[in-house]
Amino acid sequence: KEECFGLLGVNGAGKTTTFRMLTGDESLTGGQAWIGRLSLRQDLQHFQREVGYCPQFDALLNKMTGIETLFMFCRLRGMTEDMIPAYVKDLTAMVDLTPHSNKCTETYSGGNRRKLSLAIALCAAPAVIFLDEPTSGVDPSARRKIWSTLASLQRIYGSAFVLTSHSMEECEALCARVAIMVNGQLQCLGSVQHLRHKFGQGFTILAKLRRDMTEDPSYMASIEQFVRQEMPSAVLKDVHQCLLHYHITDPQMLWSKMFALMEDMKHRFSLEDYTISDTTLEQIFLSFARRQR
Repeated sequence: KEECFGLLGVNGAGKTTTFRMLTGDESLTGGQAWIGRLSLRQDLQHFQREVGYCPQFDALLNKMTGIETLFMFCRLRGMTEDMIPAYVKDLTAMVDLTPHSNKCTETYSGGNRRKLSLAIALCAAPAVIFLDEPTSGVDPSARRKIWSTLASLQRIYGSAFVLTSHSMEECEALCARVAIMVNGQLQCLGSVQHLRHKFGQGFTILAKLRRDMTEDPSYMASIEQFVRQEMPSAVLKDVHQCLLHYHITDPQMLWSKMFALMEDMKHRFSLEDYTISDTTLEQIFLSFARRQR
């Protein structure tokens, strides 16, 4: 209860299929899931009553307005008629849809369709809410309003959220725990801080090279030799066009020393730019994503 769990993975990793199994849309080949004492296998209909679902692709009735759609889903959820108007009014405000709530959904932009899909999933405040990329296509201002809405629902109703997202910022803002899925299997699970500690010890250096020099083997060899001599713990993780990604595995290395070495390197090899940072969740995610087949 009151937890937001993030399920991360590249396209094709199995996130949406997992959601389809947990909502009863896909047959299970193994395993089990519970909400309280309700079993997904033995109590499917009762299980589904406790679940809200915002699918990856919007499934709306084009000739109905946003208000009509939400009234219909609240009634299907079994809310009493006297509670629905106030709840729907609050819901449209929380997802920033009030100015468009009386328009037919066929006139909605992609972002407004996502907002309505999210509002449908929140109807009657179910115990567990599955959100499949809920804020894709939504502008940054509305996205943060939606984050506040989800946090409020957690506090007020004790709802639990399971969300997938390609926004690492969103996961860090909302999720107490995160799992990374590769080829249909979870590769790691824990808080963002735990994942950083376990898989991202040390520092990250990104060096942007001169584009006109990247085809020169001697230039690249000189840079690699300099890094090996001055930063023995540096491991080259990735080379993408003119960007070098190094991981410094020595957590005791001083920031001042790294900046001094990178300034020297910048002048010596005419680097365009460089950044030094703690390992981010996105970099941890990318290191697992490379294993996807």
